[in-house]
Amino acid sequence: MKLYSAGLAIALFTSSYCSALPPNKEQHKDRVHEQKLSEKQHEVEGEHNNDYDHDAFLGQKEARDFDQLTPEESKEKLGFIVDKIDRNHDAFITEDELQHWIQYVQKKYIIEDTERMWKEHEVGDGKLTWESYRQRTYGYEHDPEEAEDFANMVKRDERKFAQADEDHNGELTKEEFAAFLHPEEHEHMKDIVVLETMEDIDKDKDGKISLDEYIGDMWPNKDEDEPEWVKGEREQFSSYRDTNGDGFMDKDEVKNWIIPPNYDHSEAEAKHLIYETDENKDGVLTKQEILDKYDIFVGSQATDFGDALTRHDEF
Repeated sequence: MKLYSAGLAIALFTSSYCSALPPNKEQHKDRVHEQKLSEKQHEVEGEHNNDYDHDAFLGQKEARDFDQLTPEESKEKLGFIVDKIDRNHDAFITEDELQHWIQYVQKKYIIEDTERMWKEHEVGDGKLTWESYRQRTYGYEHDPEEAEDFANMVKRDERKFAQADEDHNGELTKEEFAAFLHPEEHEHMKDIVVLETMEDIDKDKDGKISLDEYIGDMWPNKDEDEPEWVKGEREQFSSYRDTNGDGFMDKDEVKNWIIPPNYDHSEAEAKHLIYETDENKDGVLTKQEILDKYDIFVGSQATDFGDALTRHDEF
């Protein structure tokens, strides 16, 4: 009898950036951390994925809520969001306003996730100790057959906990806990993200990632014919990932891959949305242009805007 699954789900959630499900034939695992714009692929087999845009524009939870609405309801609610994005109320949405909105949505996700987890750990004095976290997250009976995996998860979380503890007092504040939960969003935590990625992919533990390990992480279905995107990833590895041409990816190359420097994903997404929606090509969007292309922003989905329109006046 397996005694591991319920607790494992909790543990994996707290380390969400390294807990992606194995890909199937249609699923392409992507380790690149795009500042939580979406867990979905930006492109699927060379085609742009509108679901990525929906998550980036609405937030991942809110994008799912859109599935319950008709196109008419989606457009109506989207109109309210457009009014909120138009910060200077001039009836035009600029790239800066759209980028600001996307950044707001993503920060809101991190804040809400941190608040929820903070409450779950019942932190009463404003500090969370490692022992308290460990007991609540891992203090359950687990399958002895999974003992090694279990021990590795505890070890990785303890290491990440220590890195998030910037003042080294053995406790995390809520702000430090946010860095623990979302390390890819905090500069002092990014080496942990790189290290864990290498540990996941470097199967022979030689401290570097080979082409076979790189492809095997994304496409473990060795007995099946490779889809075109896998062939493309082989070319990406040789042309862009392995920058020194030695046939492997080292720590610095992995970091450049999963946490690209000098690239603002919110800016790129704002440019993309304007490019796809700006009918008269004047560089700004009207509400009507957005509603006419509502499927790019929300598809057949819409959002629970209570937070965006009422409680979150800071936007």
